[in-house]
Amino acid sequence: MRESVTPSVRSIQPRQMHLPLEPAVEPEEICKRVLRRLRLVCPLPNVQAGFRPFAGLRSTIRLRNQCLEVRISDVLQDAPLVVLEALAEILLCKVYRRRASREARECYLAFVFKPAIRQRIDRLRRERGRKRFLPPRGRWHNLEEIFQQLNRKLFKGELSTAGLGWSLRKSRSVLGHYDAGHRMIVINRALDSPAAPACLVEYLVFHEMLHIRFPVERNGHRRVVHSREFREEERRFPRYEEARKSLKHFCS
Repeated sequence: MRESVTPSVRSIQPRQMHLPLEPAVEPEEICKRVLRRLRLVCPLPNVQAGFRPFAGLRSTIRLRNQCLEVRISDVLQDAPLVVLEALAEILLCKVYRRRASREARECYLAFVFKPAIRQRIDRLRRERGRKRFLPPRGRWHNLEEIFQQLNRKLFKGELSTAGLGWSLRKSRSVLGHYDAGHRMIVINRALDSPAAPACLVEYLVFHEMLHIRFPVERNGHRRVVHSREFREEERRFPRYEEARKSLKHFCS
């Protein structure tokens, strides 16, 4: 009579099944698939697409000699296929002057606004990008002094930045910006002038400080740069109406 053998606990444990993985699809095929689905152009152009180590979340598209050149930030290299297809739709609609669907924009923004993705974007901006600007002490206005005064009076000293400065070049369109990746406020050098009243420069610095307190948000398929709370807080500036009038006069 054959002796029965009781199997060990280890031998009767079920082997874990491999999870089904999403098959890798090259960026060229993604773009072609979206082109066929949207029927934006016929016949289909040649497509050259790939991931690039940009400093942040930047993707570009260009149509030249019936060839689409698409460059996608490598931040998205591990993104789900549906997110890459949404981005392809946004880029392709841009170059063919169509409006991307609400679903595509909402899908893309939902992914890139995830906290882990935002942190990765900011880290890559600091590692790969260089932020060049002039010192905060200008010829007519001192941005450091303005920041400290506003921070003390209107923000209870709670805000901080990694740097303040004037832009290297004068601009007719961008008067100032806050770079969340580098945590820096940069003001247009054109405002370091006797033609720019102090209240105007202070208002612009205050505006960029509000971007520290109220980061860009997502509302469905839209990016919200200036939320309702942002606008309400902006009106707290002591000389708000005077500054707005100076802004219109300066821009004109």
